Amino acid sequence: MNKIFSLMLIIALFSCSDKKTEEPLVISPEELHTAVDKVVEIMIHDIFSPPVASRVFAYPNVAAYEIIALNNEKYISLEGQVNELTAIPKPDANKPINYQLAALVAHMELSKRLIFSEQDLEVFRDSLYSVWSAKNETTFLASKDYGLEVAEHIGKWMSEDNYNQTRTMPKFTVDTDDETRWQPTPPAYMDGIEPHWDKIRPFVIDSAQQFKPIPPPAFSLEDGSDFYKELKEVYDKGNEITKKGDESEEIKIAQFWDCNPYVSVTRGHLMFATKKISPGAHWIGITKIASKKSKSDFDKTVYAYTKTSLAIADAFISCWAEKYRSNLIRPETLINQHLDENWKPVLQTPPFPEYTSGHSVVSGAAASALTDIFGDDFAFDDDSEVPYGLPIRSFSSFNQAANEAAISRMYGGIHYRSAIEVGIKQGRDLSQFLLTNLKMTTEKDLASN
Repeated sequence: MNKIFSLMLIIALFSCSDKKTEEPLVISPEELHTAVDKVVEIMIHDIFSPPVASRVFAYPNVAAYEIIALNNEKYISLEGQVNELTAIPKPDANKPINYQLAALVAHMELSKRLIFSEQDLEVFRDSLYSVWSAKNETTFLASKDYGLEVAEHIGKWMSEDNYNQTRTMPKFTVDTDDETRWQPTPPAYMDGIEPHWDKIRPFVIDSAQQFKPIPPPAFSLEDGSDFYKELKEVYDKGNEITKKGDESEEIKIAQFWDCNPYVSVTRGHLMFATKKISPGAHWIGITKIASKKSKSDFDKTVYAYTKTSLAIADAFISCWAEKYRSNLIRPETLINQHLDENWKPVLQTPPFPEYTSGHSVVSGAAASALTDIFGDDFAFDDDSEVPYGLPIRSFSSFNQAANEAAISRMYGGIHYRSAIEVGIKQGRDLSQFLLTNLKMTTEKDLASN
C-alpha cells in the first residue's frame, strides 16, 4: 500500500512540474502604439486616400474603446451616442478576460479588414499572440475570443455605413464648360477622388450638411475683386518663397504638412509615386506623441485615439461634402491659364476640388479634440515626418499646430485664403459639437490618471 501511495505521489509531483506557470498578462500602451504604427505603415504602402484613411482609423478605435468602457468606470460607452452603434456583446463572467488584450485584438482584427495587405498585419499580430499565449494561454484564449466577438459586432455596424455602395457609384464628371469648376491638375491629371464621400454615414454629426460653411468669394478675375485678390495672393506668395529657396520657413512649413499619400514624380519618360502619411495619420501620430508624453495608461490612450479619430472622420465627411458641392477650381489651374503658364506650386496639387481646405478642417477638428483631452497649453515635439526626411517641429499647443497646418496650404500654393480660414473654423465648430454631444468620461474625468 505504501509503495502504491509513493508511486502516486511521484506521478503527481512530475505532473505538477510539467505544468506551465501562467503569469498575469499586462498589455502596455506601447503595444497599442506599435499596432497603430504598423497599420499606418501598411496604409502608406497600400495608398489610401485621406478620407478612406480616416475610416480605417475610426472603426478599430471604437471597437477597442467599447471594450475598455465595459470594464473601466472612468469611461462611458458610445452606444446611443455614435450613429446607429448598438451595445457590444457582454463577456462571459466566468472567463478570465484581460480587457486590454481583448481591445487590442479587436483593434487589430478590424484594422485587418480595412486594409489591403492583410498578411503584413497578420505577421505582426501573430508575433503578439505568441508572446501572450506563452505567458498565459488560458487568459489569452479567453480574451482573444472575446475581442474577436466584439470585432464581429463592430464589423457588422461598419458594413452598414454605405462605404461599399459608394465603391460602385460613378466617377466625378468634370465640367469643362464652366471656368469656375475644378479641373484635374498636373502632372498626373487624376480623377477627383471620393466624390461620394458625403454619403458615408457620419459618426457623431447629424449629416454631411450639418456644418456647411459659408460659400467662397464669388468667382471673378477682375482686378480688385475678392476672389482675384486671393488668387493673386497665392501666386505672389509662391513666387516670394520660391525665390528664398528651400531654406525658407514657409517652404519648410509647407513640406512638413504636405501629407499627400500619393505624389506623382516625372523624370524624363519615367513616372513613379512617392508615398507618405495622410493628414489624418499625421494627427493620429500627434495623438501618440501626446499620449506618450503624458504617460497615459492603456485605457486613456485608447480613449485619446478614439475621440481624435472620430473628430477626424466626421471632419472629412463634412469637408468632402463641401468640396464637391462648391466644386471650385484650384489656384494652379487659374494661374497657369491667366497669370503665368510656367508657374508651379511648392506642393503638388491633390486631385479634388479646392474649397474648403481638407487640412484646415481636419486639423481644426483634431486639435480641438486633443485640447479637450490633454489641455490647451500642451507643448510637444512633432516627429511624425522624420521617416520622410523632414526635421522635428515644436509646438506650444495643438491649436498652434493646427493653425500652421492650415496656412501651410497657402504656402504650398494649393489653396486660397478663404478655404483655409473658413476651413479651420468648420473643423473647430464640428469638433465642438462632438465634444458637447459625446460624453466619453465620468464627471471626475481623467484628472486622477
